[in-house]
Amino acid sequence: MNKKAIALLSGGLDSILAIKLVLAQGIETEALHFSVPFYTSFSQEKNFLAVKAHAEKLKISLKIQKAGKDYLEVIKHPKYGYGKNFNSCLDCRIFMFRKAASYMRERGASFIVSGEVLGQRPMSQTKAAMCLIEKEAGAKGMILRPLSARLLEPTIAERQGVIEREKLMQIEGRSRRVQRQMAKDFGIEDYPQPAGGCLLTDPGFSRRIKDLMKYNSGFGIKDIEILKVGRHFRLAPGAKLAVGRNEAENKEILNLIQRKDFLFEPKNIKGPQAIGRGIFNKKDLILAAGIVARYSDCDLGEKVEVSVKGKSTDTSFFVSPIKESLLDELRI
Repeated sequence: MNKKAIALLSGGLDSILAIKLVLAQGIETEALHFSVPFYTSFSQEKNFLAVKAHAEKLKISLKIQKAGKDYLEVIKHPKYGYGKNFNSCLDCRIFMFRKAASYMRERGASFIVSGEVLGQRPMSQTKAAMCLIEKEAGAKGMILRPLSARLLEPTIAERQGVIEREKLMQIEGRSRRVQRQMAKDFGIEDYPQPAGGCLLTDPGFSRRIKDLMKYNSGFGIKDIEILKVGRHFRLAPGAKLAVGRNEAENKEILNLIQRKDFLFEPKNIKGPQAIGRGIFNKKDLILAAGIVARYSDCDLGEKVEVSVKGKSTDTSFFVSPIKESLLDELRI
């Protein structure tokens, strides 16, 4: 076994510390980052830049692998089911480690490094879950978790003396106290604070993706991106509307619009921009315009002109803001 590893770099503190620990033992390390569409921010570019900056500071090479159709199939049909919301944590981790194992062999490395901490995540970071993930990913004994290694069975790298087990950690649970002290000792200052994590664990986002699966089972990455932006309404089985809540989301809506989408925006008055996606008849278009009018700067009894532009549509409707009761019925 050689002294070369592939490390999963999420950009969070735990993955940075795990890499620091193996680098300190003279292990040649390359980083692998999985870009999945379920981050808490709709801006993937910001996350890419942060991960690249961490890799540069660690002085290791970085490969970014974007999730594709095969990843979405795992989310749609998880072998081990969902958690409390729409999170298929076990299947997601198996997918990533299977890809990492393939990349490990491609690069001639001997093991994988992960920043996982025992007991930090209830579904995927128990001892039983970690063993299952390794087995299903075809990487049994090849995943080193430096932050909790001394609480886990020794990996092949440890048993063969490639890694000194005594120099690894035994962190367990959700507390970040030990990691913060380690960051201080390593001189790491610009690490991100723990955030909401995967959007699939969020009840609101889970409702949106369940709605998407119900009415568009063949959805792709671009359909997921729009779920992160604005207020969402189901107007008909084949028609959905996403309405921007602020200037930043209005700009993002313009970035996310596709050729077959409809763009709604009020004329001659301040208000949101909105994407209509799916099959809209005239009734649906007028209903969507009424929702846009509801969130514009107008009096509730005042009619608003809302423009509608699409692939073969360029028109406008004078509509009254829809009533709150109907708004609640349509909200996803």
